[in-house]
Amino acid sequence: MKLRTLALLIASSFAIAACAPQQQTAPKAEKSTEKSAPAADSKKSAEADKPASELPVVDAVMTHAPLAPPPIDRDHAARVKVKIEVAEKVMRMADGVEYKFWTFGGQVPGQMIRVREGDIVDVEFANRSDSTVPHNIDFHGATGPGGGAEASFTAPGHVSNFSFKALQPGLYIYHCATAPVGMHIANGMYGLILVEPKGGLPKVDKEFYVVQGDFYTKGKYGEQGLQPFDMEKAIKEQPDYVVFNGSVGSIAGDNALKAKVGETVRLFVGNGGPNLVSSFHVIGEIFDNVYVEGGDLINKNVQTTLVPAGGAAIVDFKIDVPGTYNLVDHSIFRTFNKGALGQLKAEGEENKEIFSGKLSDNIYQSEGGAIQTVPLSASEAAKVQAGAPKAGTKEERIAAGKTVYNANCMACHGAEGKGVEGAFPPLAGSDYLNEDPKRGIHAITKGLSGKITVNGKEYNSVMPAVALKDEDVANVLTYVLNSWGNKGGEITPADVAGSK
Repeated sequence: MKLRTLALLIASSFAIAACAPQQQTAPKAEKSTEKSAPAADSKKSAEADKPASELPVVDAVMTHAPLAPPPIDRDHAARVKVKIEVAEKVMRMADGVEYKFWTFGGQVPGQMIRVREGDIVDVEFANRSDSTVPHNIDFHGATGPGGGAEASFTAPGHVSNFSFKALQPGLYIYHCATAPVGMHIANGMYGLILVEPKGGLPKVDKEFYVVQGDFYTKGKYGEQGLQPFDMEKAIKEQPDYVVFNGSVGSIAGDNALKAKVGETVRLFVGNGGPNLVSSFHVIGEIFDNVYVEGGDLINKNVQTTLVPAGGAAIVDFKIDVPGTYNLVDHSIFRTFNKGALGQLKAEGEENKEIFSGKLSDNIYQSEGGAIQTVPLSASEAAKVQAGAPKAGTKEERIAAGKTVYNANCMACHGAEGKGVEGAFPPLAGSDYLNEDPKRGIHAITKGLSGKITVNGKEYNSVMPAVALKDEDVANVLTYVLNSWGNKGGEITPADVAGSK
């Protein structure tokens, strides 16, 4: 994963081509006739020598999950046109639960993209005019600054273009990398791009597209209504939902993947994160082949494979007996208590030699449900109750505030408080803040959206409320007021409490 802290995008509305029909598997392309070795060598040499400007231009075939695009049927490189539109929209998280997702192409995950090693990928990246914030895209399969994040930095109502050469085959995540990066990913901004090797992948009967993600809501799992994003839970890595393809039950029940006995199945598995590592497992199957982390290394006869946050894997297996096979994250409470459950339903004749079915019915004694705690001494309990030390002087408040700023504010407003032009307003020499420091209190504790003017320039973005204690709010604002040419002064916890 690229380690640059990237600041926001700004982008324009672009209507994306209509999606492929929602069938269980995308049509497969015919394999081209094999050439003799000398002809193949000649073809490879000609391909390597052809300038990028002379490559044929094709539109990418992009599919919404759980469909995977068909295998590449070309034996040469091409310029592949990829169109992506950002849409922020309220959708189902679970029955009775809604969430405002930030999406690539209107669904979570974004559409799967399939290209060939050596292709030039031309990206047209549009951010709808009704988006609230800038967005961008970082392709883990691209070689270049930010994976394209800087080149695609796009404000609402704008469109950006850039290209990259698919140098190395593999299955790669793409995601938004606009600050705060974690928030954009946590809202669903990720997908997969497959760079097929020049010789293609071995043929299978069915291919599916599955991406895991963890989501953080104000309400607990299953709490009804529209649930807003909870930054504090995200920072603590305590998701309420861990799901496949953006929602509970997206590939289960009536939405289950479908196959038949005797068929070979390939799953392109990604993990958008933003935080959790997936222990991906199909209950009742053994993976014949695992392309470890989506690369060249193939592991065989695997029960469970790790898929890191911001990573991927390809798993192949054959269906030998009929039934329902559950796709899970084997960090198992995520499956049965947070939603990480999918299903593949296989039809066909039974084979009692491979699997007998149920032979007996015995009582299962479940574990006790008592929750145990570790006791604290009286002095330790008093320390916990007292919390962190409180600032006694203005100088102590400034020092403590710098720590709060670096942990919570620097990603958007910068180490020197300069902000980002057109996206995040500056805190350095800010007339908006210096004229009325209480504006800072309200921005932190209640959030801020809509148009504001700072130092003569208009900003129209969204700052989410930050869950800080009154002491921390006072400290960080005192630090800001006494930094970067601002007028000075001190904000106290009492000032914060009185302004809420």
